[in-house]
Amino acid sequence: MTPKPTGPPDGGWGWVVAAAGFAVNGLSYGVLRSLGLAFPDFAEYFDRNAQETAWVSALALAVQQAASPVGSALSTRWGARPVVMVGGVLTSLGFVFSAFAHSLLHLYLGLGVLAGSGWALVFAPALGTVSRYFSRRRVLAVGLALMGNGASSLLLAPALQLLLDNFGWRGALLLLGAVTLHLTPCGALLRPLALPGDPLALPRSPLAALGLGLFRRPAFLVLTLGTALVGVGYFIPYVHLAPHALDRGLGGYGAALVVAAAAVGDIGARLPCGWLADQGWVPLPRLLTIFGALTGLGLLAVGLVPVVGNEDSWGGPLLAAAGVYGLSAGSFAPLTFCVLPELVGIGNVVQATGLVMLLLSLGGLLGPPLSGFLKDETGDFTASFLMCGSFVLSGSFIYLGLPKALPSCRQASRPGTPPPEMGELLPVPQVALLSPGDPHSTLDTTC
Repeated sequence: MTPKPTGPPDGGWGWVVAAAGFAVNGLSYGVLRSLGLAFPDFAEYFDRNAQETAWVSALALAVQQAASPVGSALSTRWGARPVVMVGGVLTSLGFVFSAFAHSLLHLYLGLGVLAGSGWALVFAPALGTVSRYFSRRRVLAVGLALMGNGASSLLLAPALQLLLDNFGWRGALLLLGAVTLHLTPCGALLRPLALPGDPLALPRSPLAALGLGLFRRPAFLVLTLGTALVGVGYFIPYVHLAPHALDRGLGGYGAALVVAAAAVGDIGARLPCGWLADQGWVPLPRLLTIFGALTGLGLLAVGLVPVVGNEDSWGGPLLAAAGVYGLSAGSFAPLTFCVLPELVGIGNVVQATGLVMLLLSLGGLLGPPLSGFLKDETGDFTASFLMCGSFVLSGSFIYLGLPKALPSCRQASRPGTPPPEMGELLPVPQVALLSPGDPHSTLDTTC
């Protein structure tokens, strides 16, 4: 049954889609962020170092993001609903396979390749569908969907530590396989929606389905370049925040509390940032640059915290730094995807999301192993977090090349104008010059 073309409903079933995106994000990135608690067990059982075990999450991140354009292309051809449902089955099978691993290679294949491939089929189609259901409330809805990352980390970090203590890493992976299978019913909630900006015909070739032509747009190219640099450092806390807390002298539950503090900050920032961005007071590229820089500074603070006295300590400075990082990262994440409709148009937003994830994969593949290498060379994770904070700051500097990332002397006609749906590169609204006796005219000035 083909749905009738309509505009974004900005509500209704869209909130169900946003809730499905919340669960999808929690069962993908939330699980990945908490999985670092099992790395010391992997290293001890297989007698490997931190750099080698870090490749488990690095491969999962890289495959998930590098193959995201494939998920977007399949979604363009068959719709997001069946693609996400199949991805949920593949992710669950990856965890079940890894629970029976007899070497680190088995974990690379199970968690890295199989589960990563499943995650590649769920994230971009689900998040792109959320963007299609909203216009004026888009950043708020996407922020709600991305809250699943922090909420899942908040719940899974202590729960996974409890499972590791009682059932070992094999039992914990089996139970995570059952949990991630819930991605399949989440996909069933993604009802298709036709919009006026959609292409009139399906792509004729695989390259067209991937949306590689979007790189011809200068603003999209700037966004992806900056995002690739951000990706090198952005995902290191997903893998090494818990081991860093252990290295600072905290116990297992203290490390889980640090991960939970980052998750609380992440959750607490999503909706306020979404509300602020939807008001139109500050252009989205400018907000993206600001919160990207704050995220980099937060990561530098995480790396510079002192060693705590004993395992029973709460690790106050590290908890505070993790909370600041979580607040900044939670504000930054939804802006990365919500700026896409303004750059490429609503009809290309699913493909653009997949391509952004592809560029993030370059950093996701490089960052965690480089962090593990620095830890092995220096003896702690200080250099690792200083490095990742520097990469995030560098990517934020690249974002300054986006339209409206820097202030100008031109005054907009009014705040709160919804973003254009046809992908114009953030055009300056056409306004009339001030005329005497005309209360509706607006002053338009240029430098």
